[in-house]
Amino acid sequence: MPATYPDSAQLKGRDRKISEALLNKKRFRVLGLTPDDVIKYFFQGNAAVAILVLVLIMVFLLREGAGFFGQNLRNLRIYRLAGLEYVDFIKREVEAHTELTRAANALRMRQFDAYLKEGKTIEEANEALAQYDLFATAFGDTVNEVRSIASDMTEAAVAIKEKEQIYRDTLEQKAMLLRAGRSAEAEAVVASSVDFKSEVEALKAMQPAFLAANVEFASKIKAALALGGREPLQAPYMGPFNQLKKHAETYLNSFASVEAQMARWTNDQPIPWYESVTAFLFGREWLTASFWQDWYGVIPLFVGSLLVSAIALAIAVPLGVAGAIYVSEIASAAEKGIIKPYIEFISAIPSVVLGFFGVAVLGQCLRAVSQTPWLSWFPGFPMSERLNSLTAGCLLAFMAIPTIFSLAEDALNNVPRHFKEASYALGATRFQTIVRILMPASLSGIISAILLGFGRVIGETMVVLLCAGNRIAIPDFTQGIGAFFQPVHTMTGIIAQEMGEVVPGSIHYRALFMVGIVLFIIALGVNFLAQRIVKRYRISIG
Repeated sequence: MPATYPDSAQLKGRDRKISEALLNKKRFRVLGLTPDDVIKYFFQGNAAVAILVLVLIMVFLLREGAGFFGQNLRNLRIYRLAGLEYVDFIKREVEAHTELTRAANALRMRQFDAYLKEGKTIEEANEALAQYDLFATAFGDTVNEVRSIASDMTEAAVAIKEKEQIYRDTLEQKAMLLRAGRSAEAEAVVASSVDFKSEVEALKAMQPAFLAANVEFASKIKAALALGGREPLQAPYMGPFNQLKKHAETYLNSFASVEAQMARWTNDQPIPWYESVTAFLFGREWLTASFWQDWYGVIPLFVGSLLVSAIALAIAVPLGVAGAIYVSEIASAAEKGIIKPYIEFISAIPSVVLGFFGVAVLGQCLRAVSQTPWLSWFPGFPMSERLNSLTAGCLLAFMAIPTIFSLAEDALNNVPRHFKEASYALGATRFQTIVRILMPASLSGIISAILLGFGRVIGETMVVLLCAGNRIAIPDFTQGIGAFFQPVHTMTGIIAQEMGEVVPGSIHYRALFMVGIVLFIIALGVNFLAQRIVKRYRISIG
């Protein structure tokens, strides 16, 4: 075939394009930039903006939350100075008795239901439990005198705390007048400080009455236990009843410890600064707007977030990874065109819509299933509430599946093709190739996908706020699997629920920002760990 050469018109067109390219390059060079430089600086600028935003968020959180520890330390010191800590020794003793009474009543209800199932009438069941009712009534009434003394001491301690609050409010009012230049009015404002020592001495003067009541309290409990020792329940409830008696005996032995703590207690013992930090990081109560004492412990919120996230990952990881393996290695082109877009479409569903679905449909369905008679043997069934950890965890799993699926599929697709070819050449089946070759080779990428899925669910707000039950308490893990069906509150949920109601600058306001900092650090840590694993994965593949 003879060679062809461009004609003059084609040559002129090519020369014109080359001239235009050179001219554009010269223009960039006049500005000191080449097209490559422009692209590089554009993406560098975007990265710098992202880093700047991250820094600004962290600075904002720290600025708003930094004052919390100082306010919390002052809060703890007032708690001790005003004698609230002293009264709490007695209140905890009363609360422990209330828990025992509640357990006794619950045991009575279980035996009552058992009698009804045996065919007895309500009257016959109550008659059979008459002896147990004598024990339960006697046991419940034993605490009345101690509870009365605790109530009197509570009023006295609260009065001391209120005097201190009035003093601080007066000082604040005086400072505001001085800042406004109204010095004459400020001098007319008189702030009377509280003499905590003398006030608490009047409180401690009630101790002899408490000690005498405690002796009588112990003797009444022993008499009630003796009354209950006449086989008040039938098998299999005698075992739990004997366990209740052991708990009551342990409770009696704790009286000496309570009295010794009260004898050693002084309100002028200093509280070190680090207790403000440990009270937040390891505190087991989150109690606000209390007339008695506010507590800001992040542990119940942290445990609630982890529990819901664990349930979500337990569901999402197998489904997401298995779906990625199927789409990457088994599905046909037509199946991939259907499955992959639909899974990724889940990410577009608003979380509030999923939350409404959980409240109206999923929670009710799970509770109905738990009430099925043939599932009554399962721990935690029937569920007492439809909004709990399981309901929220199922919905969060639904939200995490697209993240885990997409990243795990990318990890599987990035495994070098010759790995599979070598496996098939050695006679391995598809299943053996997936399990022994592809999974180990893409393990780092799959782990990073799981970590990013965890970061996705632990930072979710609307679903947990609507579906987790919002009970600020550490689940009772002694119930085993039943703990997964209990309501919880989460770190994101508490911020969304309470931030709109707090006074800016108050201790409650700053405590919520501290929760936000903890959540922010967890999210950063998870993402950093995921990036490190991805980097290691890329190096190992290379």
